[in-house]
Amino acid sequence: MSTVISIGKREQKPSGESGLRNRRYAIRHPFAAPVELLELETGARMNGVTSDISLGGCFVCTSKPLPLRTRARMTITRKGGKVELLVAVRVVKPRIGMGLEFLDVDEGSLATLTRWLDQLNKTR
Repeated sequence: MSTVISIGKREQKPSGESGLRNRRYAIRHPFAAPVELLELETGARMNGVTSDISLGGCFVCTSKPLPLRTRARMTITRKGGKVELLVAVRVVKPRIGMGLEFLDVDEGSLATLTRWLDQLNKTR
């Protein structure tokens, strides 16, 4: 059984922190990586590619987007790293893809996700 960490809690500003780190992770970065989605209600699987990412979510290009508010398990794979998240569909653009909000990230994936974002911030 894997432990899950809520992204919402991660985004809250700890006392004494300047808030710069949280704003930095709210920035959306161009980010292309393969994605596998598993819709929780039906068990349907689909593949896609991310086009951007932040600590709070990403946009995934797919041939057919899921309906609004659909929840799914998502796996992002990039350069030997893998991130597993619980997501909800918040934006749908037919024939293009969907905006996904990160609801929870598996404990082992959080370090990888923040490392990716740190690397993207350094190249900005």
